[in-house]
Amino acid sequence: MLRLEGIDAGYGATTILHGVSLEVRQGEVVTIVGANGAGKTTTLRTIAGLLTPSAGSISFEGQDITRLSAHETVELGITLIPEGRQLFPDMTVEENLRMGAYRRGARGQTEQTLEEVLALFPRLKERLGQQASSMSGGEQQMAAIARGMMARPRLLMFDEPSLGLAPIIVAQVFEVIERIVATGATVLIVEQNVFHTLKAADRGYVLENGEIVIADDAAALLRNDHVRQAYLGI
Repeated sequence: MLRLEGIDAGYGATTILHGVSLEVRQGEVVTIVGANGAGKTTTLRTIAGLLTPSAGSISFEGQDITRLSAHETVELGITLIPEGRQLFPDMTVEENLRMGAYRRGARGQTEQTLEEVLALFPRLKERLGQQASSMSGGEQQMAAIARGMMARPRLLMFDEPSLGLAPIIVAQVFEVIERIVATGATVLIVEQNVFHTLKAADRGYVLENGEIVIADDAAALLRNDHVRQAYLGI
C-alpha cells in the first residue's frame, strides 16, 4: 500500500532522514521505533506531504505521491493524527469531529461515519456538545483519533498518541487503537511506549539518527537484544 524508497528529508539545510526505506501493506499495523530526535515525526510528516523529500520516492497504492501537498495526500486517504492532539479548542467535540470529514471521499457519508465513530468512542457521545478545551487529556486524545477516523482514511498514521497521558489512559488509548485495527484499518504508528506499540503491531522499523537500522516482525523486535536494552530498559 505504502512504500518509501531511499528518502532523504529534513528542515531547510538540515537533513534528518537519510535513505529511509519502509513498507506498509494493506491491513497491517506497522510501527516506527526510535528515540527523541531520531526522525520518526519527520517520517510521518514527509509521508503526509507536510515536508518534501530531497531524495527518494514515496508511493501509495501504486501512485507516486513524493511531491504531493498535504491536502492532496488527504484526498487520497492518508490521515495523520498529530502529536499533541491539535484540536480546535473553542469548538465543541461534535464540531471537531465534523471537521474531520472535509475530504471529498468522506463528505457524503458524514452522518454514517459519525455514528460508527461514536460507537467506537462512547465517551465522546456523552461529550458532543462540550467544548474541546474543557475535556481531560485522555478525552482530547480520543477526540483527535475520532476526528481522524471521520476522514474515512485508507491509511491512518498516529504520532505519539500516548504522549503526556497517565498510564491508565495510555492503556485505554491502545485499546481504542486495537478496536480500530479490528475494523480492518491500515495503521502506521510512531510511539515512545515501545512495549505497547510492538504488542499492537505486526511489524516494526527501528530508526536511529535518521536511518533504519532494524526491520523485523514486532514479536521478533520484542525479543531483540538491542531493542530490549535501548527502548525497553531490559
